[in-house]
Amino acid sequence: MKTNTMDTKTINVLNPLLEPFNTLHDTAPFPKLKNEHYLPAFQEAIKQAKAEIQAVIDNPAQPTFGNTVEAMEATGQRLSIIRGIFFNLNSAETNDEMQQIAQEVAPMLAEFGNDISLNEELFARVKAVYEQKDQLELTTEQQTLLDNSYQSFVRNGANLSADDKESYRQITAELSKLGLQFQQNVLAETNAFELHLTREDELAGLPDFVREAAALTARQKNKEGWIFTLQHPSFIPFMKYSDRRDLREQLFRASSRKGNQDNEYDNKEIIRKILELKLQKAKLLGYKTHADFKLERRMAETPAKVASFLDELHQASKPFAQNDLAEVQQFANENGFEGTIERWDWAYYSEKLKNARYGFNEEEVKPYFQLENVARGIFGLAQKLYKLEFKENKQIDVYHPDVKAYEVFNNQGEFIAVLYMDFFPRESKRSGAWMTDYRSQYVEKGVNKRPHISIVCNFTKPTETKPSLLTFDEVTTFLHEFGHALHGMLSQCRYASTSGTNVYWDFVELPSQMHENWAYEKEWLDQFAVHFETGEKLPEELIHKIVAAKNFQAGYFQERQLSFGMLDMAYHTQQEALREPVAQFEAKAMKPTELLKPVDGALMSTAFSHIFAGGYDAGYYSYKWAEVLDADAYSIFQQNGIFDQDTADSFRQNILEKGGSEHPMVLYKRFRGQEPTVDALLERSGLKK
Repeated sequence: MKTNTMDTKTINVLNPLLEPFNTLHDTAPFPKLKNEHYLPAFQEAIKQAKAEIQAVIDNPAQPTFGNTVEAMEATGQRLSIIRGIFFNLNSAETNDEMQQIAQEVAPMLAEFGNDISLNEELFARVKAVYEQKDQLELTTEQQTLLDNSYQSFVRNGANLSADDKESYRQITAELSKLGLQFQQNVLAETNAFELHLTREDELAGLPDFVREAAALTARQKNKEGWIFTLQHPSFIPFMKYSDRRDLREQLFRASSRKGNQDNEYDNKEIIRKILELKLQKAKLLGYKTHADFKLERRMAETPAKVASFLDELHQASKPFAQNDLAEVQQFANENGFEGTIERWDWAYYSEKLKNARYGFNEEEVKPYFQLENVARGIFGLAQKLYKLEFKENKQIDVYHPDVKAYEVFNNQGEFIAVLYMDFFPRESKRSGAWMTDYRSQYVEKGVNKRPHISIVCNFTKPTETKPSLLTFDEVTTFLHEFGHALHGMLSQCRYASTSGTNVYWDFVELPSQMHENWAYEKEWLDQFAVHFETGEKLPEELIHKIVAAKNFQAGYFQERQLSFGMLDMAYHTQQEALREPVAQFEAKAMKPTELLKPVDGALMSTAFSHIFAGGYDAGYYSYKWAEVLDADAYSIFQQNGIFDQDTADSFRQNILEKGGSEHPMVLYKRFRGQEPTVDALLERSGLKK
């Protein structure tokens, strides 16, 4: 890592992270940022935040909600901005030096957090306010902030003994580094592999769009032929279309061994350490397991409720999943395949079966989903439902040439948010798709500070002859992340910590998953889905095929999602440190849902970034939990009309604008009128007998 020999005063004067940004909407000045700015910026911002916290502690007046809880909420704003910029870029546009800085900064931030939560004087002030909460005239959001603040202290060690506080500090510092290392290892393993093909016969079965993308990748790497990688836009089409079973196996094995190759990027020992430290932390705080600790502040509340929920869905979907497997096996055998379907055969024969049954294949629909048109359609959906307008503004700085920045306005012309959109894979970006923010929405001195939101994806790149043409799955992914973005952009809360997506973890996926439903609606598709060459609208016949194929292998895919949730809960309900090999533990945890034969060396856990580096620990079930909510919620749009203004207004006012300012079930019932059941999900998925 580079070191900066300038004195601190000089660094601060020259450091753009420590000066007013003086940009449109105070957006991050990305072009000015250099790696050498980050460490001194963090050091100075932590120093400033500590001084702000100390001022709260030193206030001679009796503790009140205003001079203690609200005052604490207002501290550390500069640090929050710097943290958001650095860690967002470390996911979307990283390099070796940034990753080293992250390893240095993470324990600093953990120590700073501990200095707050373990400060006895500060906790005493918060506790004094909390103990008189019933006598205070607080708004609902203020009550939530007070409760969150008090619980945050308790759940972060405020009541521990001096010795236990020291142990807590060590545990949290180590965990902050391990999660980063896990993610960095997965990225390194993803980038390390390429399937380099040089003969035409090796491309058998691959559509032109797949070949062209692979040829472009090869040219970008200054190589002849075609290169396939472990990035989803490359990996998934190859597994679906390649006739070369040997090459499918090679690519599958490479993907399934990430973090499990006994090399410098191996994650097995990191998993063991993370689990042990989380369990130690939970027990220090008085909980049996890490899951008990996490679920206390979730809609699900307890591991037992999660287990019951997952099992209810498992019992419903397992017979359908077994039937899905039998159908694929039979179809493969009828089409000349001998033997038992392996994991590298599944996508290939499933795609052929879907095409045979519904006449649906991705190659046929992709020309109608040009990325720019899909974006226009999604913006149009937001305009219809929520009266939003999106205007690209090239004066807003971006961090990579692929990124576009938009100003978002309401129908009165009022500024609502900045939206960054970053669509294409690159080696400096982790895989997957996510929404994040560079600034949350909050109110400061009567001024509504509007949020800076970002959507990051890994979609199919444009080639020399074709624009970026999305698969149908990528269209639904775009809608998913845009739903998260709406949750952030439309927030109308008073405090940053209760705004936007700062909600219970098993509620956060409701807006994202609900907006996926419009992908199956002809009325919406008709507004933007046209052939990129001819301008012809997506034929009604193809829309019928999309809808008809919607529940294709719904049982299989539900079991797959449930297997991830069950694995997550198995890890985090352990009451002792993990002793058995990770592979053995994983196999046992996922056995109830397994349909295909295990593969030697294949391991889900060592690349399971969601639960070991992404905050979904003891929370992966929330995708299915929120799917129950979204199926139930969308049924109201189906009843009233998918563009019904009253329904959209209610969803906006009761869900999207409220963030985490109230308990999520209160918000949901205010919109829906009742608590949800799994029935709507099972009916929508065709899994109800």
